Amino acid sequence: QVQLAESGGGLVQVGGSLTLSCVASGGDISKNGMGWFRQAPEQEREFIAYINWSGGVTYYGDSAKGRFYISRDNAKNTVYLQMTSLRPGDTAVYYCAVDPWGHRSGAPSVFGDFGPWGQGTQVTVSS
Repeated sequence: QVQLAESGGGLVQVGGSLTLSCVASGGDISKNGMGWFRQAPEQEREFIAYINWSGGVTYYGDSAKGRFYISRDNAKNTVYLQMTSLRPGDTAVYYCAVDPWGHRSGAPSVFGDFGPWGQGTQVTVSS
């Protein structure tokens, strides 16, 4: 069973940058698409970014477009989320998850078929 571990979160000032990592263990994710999501207190989980198995196709949620960048290194079984120009509204727990499909034709609108999920990493943006 694949397990995911996110890292790289922390406290950052407005306008700062962070790079999150999602490392998979216990299995190979190189044939799976991967997603990043986030959830702020009392809010629904939100889609942030998706990358297909090869890294050649990416999709971004509206809040991430132009500021965040998803990438992957299949040799390291790792997916990254580079976040720039961070705002207080980006404060949330960030999760990565495995897509059972290697490729999607568009950004996911529902997340129920994603899994497993990592435990999340907290990102806090202070003003």
